[in-house]
Amino acid sequence: MNKNYKEIMNHITTFIFDVDGVLTDNSVHITPTGDMLRIMNIRDGFAMKAAIESGYKVCIISGGSNEGVRIRLKNLGITDIHLGTPDKVETFENYKKLHSIKSEEVLYMGDDIPDYHVMQLVGLPTCPQDASPEIKKISKYISHKNGGRGAVREVIEQVMKLQGKWHLYYNGKHD
Repeated sequence: MNKNYKEIMNHITTFIFDVDGVLTDNSVHITPTGDMLRIMNIRDGFAMKAAIESGYKVCIISGGSNEGVRIRLKNLGITDIHLGTPDKVETFENYKKLHSIKSEEVLYMGDDIPDYHVMQLVGLPTCPQDASPEIKKISKYISHKNGGRGAVREVIEQVMKLQGKWHLYYNGKHD
């Protein structure tokens, strides 16, 4: 883990997250009708909403495609949701161009091989504690939390605290 990750966090304007293994715990509950249900952490959701309301960009790039996931993310105020994405690098490059974002301003959290190449392009590649070894190796910050268990909240809160925005949020300045 890179010791200078806090310096990089000072420059983050954009959070990009994978879904399965990051916003969820990698489990899929399959119903008798074949629906695949995922569980998301409420505190992760709170932090993403707080980030948006504090002026950060939040984007989701996932290879998985689930309408329930899309609805949940939209309800949090996330408008940049890319599900069923075969090429995360292409989606990332298009997103950067569309929003005039520099790579060094981006924190990306992924957990497995499909995230590998895009994570090499961002300023702060991060991962949950239970990410694959290949992803841990390229991450500048490894959360103390597992995917779906608060890893997203942890990185958002750290960035917002370092930038002096977290206390503004919970002190009611964003009611």
